[in-house]
Amino acid sequence: MTDMPNFRRHAALVDEMAGALGVDLEEAALRGKLDLDEISDAVLRCTGCTNPDHCQGVLATKPQLEQAPGYCRNRDLMHRLAAD
Repeated sequence: MTDMPNFRRHAALVDEMAGALGVDLEEAALRGKLDLDEISDAVLRCTGCTNPDHCQGVLATKPQLEQAPGYCRNRDLMHRLAAD
Protein backbone atom coordinates (compact mmCIF):
# COMPACT_ATOMS: atom_id res chain seq x y z
CA MET A 1 0.00 0.00 0.00
CA THR A 2 1.24 3.50 -0.84
CA ASP A 3 2.19 5.78 2.05
CA MET A 4 -0.25 8.61 1.24
CA PRO A 5 1.47 11.45 3.16
CA ASN A 6 4.77 10.47 1.49
CA PHE A 7 3.05 10.29 -1.91
CA ARG A 8 1.53 13.73 -1.37
CA ARG A 9 4.90 15.16 -0.34
CA HIS A 10 6.51 13.85 -3.50
CA ALA A 11 3.59 15.00 -5.66
CA ALA A 12 4.16 18.49 -4.24
CA LEU A 13 7.92 18.23 -4.88
CA VAL A 14 7.34 17.21 -8.50
CA ASP A 15 4.95 20.12 -8.99
CA GLU A 16 7.27 22.60 -7.26
CA MET A 17 10.29 21.41 -9.26
CA ALA A 18 8.32 21.78 -12.47
CA GLY A 19 7.28 25.28 -11.47
CA ALA A 20 10.85 26.25 -10.55
CA LEU A 21 11.87 25.18 -14.06
CA GLY A 22 9.06 27.19 -15.65
CA VAL A 23 6.91 24.14 -16.39
CA ASP A 24 3.19 24.11 -15.72
CA LEU A 25 2.29 20.42 -15.50
CA GLU A 26 -1.43 21.06 -15.90
CA GLU A 27 -0.85 23.16 -19.00
CA ALA A 28 1.54 20.55 -20.41
CA ALA A 29 -1.12 17.89 -19.91
CA LEU A 30 -3.79 20.04 -21.55
CA ARG A 31 -1.50 20.64 -24.54
CA GLY A 32 -0.83 16.91 -24.86
CA LYS A 33 2.85 17.24 -23.95
CA LEU A 34 2.41 14.62 -21.21
CA ASP A 35 -0.38 12.45 -19.94
CA LEU A 36 -1.65 11.67 -16.46
CA ASP A 37 0.25 8.37 -16.38
CA GLU A 38 3.50 10.28 -16.94
CA ILE A 39 2.68 12.57 -14.03
CA SER A 40 1.91 9.57 -11.81
CA ASP A 41 5.13 7.89 -12.95
CA ALA A 42 7.07 11.05 -12.14
CA VAL A 43 5.66 11.12 -8.61
CA LEU A 44 6.46 7.42 -8.15
CA ARG A 45 10.04 8.01 -9.35
CA CYS A 46 10.30 10.88 -6.90
CA THR A 47 9.21 8.65 -3.99
CA GLY A 48 12.35 6.59 -4.65
CA CYS A 49 14.62 9.61 -4.30
CA THR A 50 17.17 9.56 -1.49
CA ASN A 51 17.40 13.39 -1.32
CA PRO A 52 13.87 14.76 -0.83
CA ASP A 53 14.91 16.96 2.10
CA HIS A 54 17.70 18.53 0.04
CA CYS A 55 15.33 18.98 -2.89
CA GLN A 56 12.80 20.68 -0.64
CA GLY A 57 15.54 22.97 0.68
CA VAL A 58 16.71 23.87 -2.82
CA LEU A 59 13.16 24.70 -3.86
CA ALA A 60 12.63 26.79 -0.73
CA THR A 61 15.73 28.91 -1.34
CA LYS A 62 15.70 29.03 -5.15
CA PRO A 63 12.17 29.37 -6.52
CA GLN A 64 13.57 29.60 -10.08
CA LEU A 65 16.03 27.01 -11.38
CA GLU A 66 17.79 26.57 -14.70
CA GLN A 67 17.96 22.80 -14.28
CA ALA A 68 16.87 20.10 -11.88
CA PRO A 69 19.50 18.80 -9.44
CA GLY A 70 21.69 16.03 -10.83
CA TYR A 71 20.12 13.46 -8.52
CA CYS A 72 16.56 14.25 -9.65
CA ARG A 73 14.90 11.13 -11.00
CA ASN A 74 12.69 13.33 -13.19
CA ARG A 75 15.47 15.49 -14.56
CA ASP A 76 15.07 14.31 -18.17
CA LEU A 77 11.29 14.69 -18.09
CA MET A 78 11.52 18.18 -16.59
CA HIS A 79 14.10 19.30 -19.14
CA ARG A 80 12.02 17.91 -22.01
CA LEU A 81 8.95 19.78 -20.78
CA ALA A 82 10.92 22.99 -20.15
CA ALA A 83 12.25 22.87 -23.70
CA ASP A 84 8.75 22.54 -25.24
